[in-house]
Amino acid sequence: MHDKSAGNGFARKAPDRVRTMKFPTRGLYAITQTENKSDDTIINEVAAAIKGGAVVVQYRDKNPVDAPFLAGELVKICHQYNVPFLINDDIELAALVGADGVHLGKEDDAIAQARKRLGKDAIIGVSCYDFVEQALNAQTQGATYAAFGRFFPSNSKPLAAPAHIETLHQAKLALTIPIVAIGGILPENGGQLLAAGADLLAVIGGLFDYQPQQSAKAYQTLFND
Repeated sequence: MHDKSAGNGFARKAPDRVRTMKFPTRGLYAITQTENKSDDTIINEVAAAIKGGAVVVQYRDKNPVDAPFLAGELVKICHQYNVPFLINDDIELAALVGADGVHLGKEDDAIAQARKRLGKDAIIGVSCYDFVEQALNAQTQGATYAAFGRFFPSNSKPLAAPAHIETLHQAKLALTIPIVAIGGILPENGGQLLAAGADLLAVIGGLFDYQPQQSAKAYQTLFND
C-alpha cells in the first residue's frame, strides 16, 4: 500500500528540474500497460523492462486513479537507471512530476505549447500514423521524434488505422529525427521494421503481457543483430 495523500489533484509542488535526458537514437521503447493492474505491479514491471534493456519509458494510462502518484514513482525508477521518462498526452502532468517530455497525438496540445511549458530541452514525440508529411511538419516545429503505426494488429490499440512498412522507408529518407514504430510489434516481426528504417520499437502488450524483463531481452536481440 502507499500513501496517496500528496497526489490529489495538482497541489503537489513540482520537483526542481535538474536536467532533461536525451532521447535515445535506437532501442526498445516501453509504454506502460496499466489496465486492471495495481500501481505496485506497474512500477515493478517498468523496473523489470528497464533491467531487460528498455531505453525509454512512456506512461500511458487512459483511466488513471492517481496519475501524479504513479507517474512520480515511475520517473524515480527511470532516472535511477538513467532512462528518459515521458508522459502520454498530458503536458501539465509531465511538468508536475519532472518528466523528460511528452508524447503527443493528433488531438493533443501543440508542439509549441509543450515546448513552452516544458523547456527547450524537453523530449517531444508526435504520433504521425502513416503520414510522412505530418512527420516532416512535426520535425519543422521542433519535435524530437516521430512515431508511425500501427504496423500489426494490436490488442492495445485495436481500432488504430494500419500503417505501411513502406512509410518507414520514406520516413528514413525524409527525416533527420529518430523514427519510432508502434503497433503489435513482437520479437518475431520487429526486425523487418528496423530494416525498413525504424530506430526504436514501441511496445506495450508484447513487453508487459508476460515477464517484462525476459521479454525486453528478446526485443534487445533485434538491436544487437
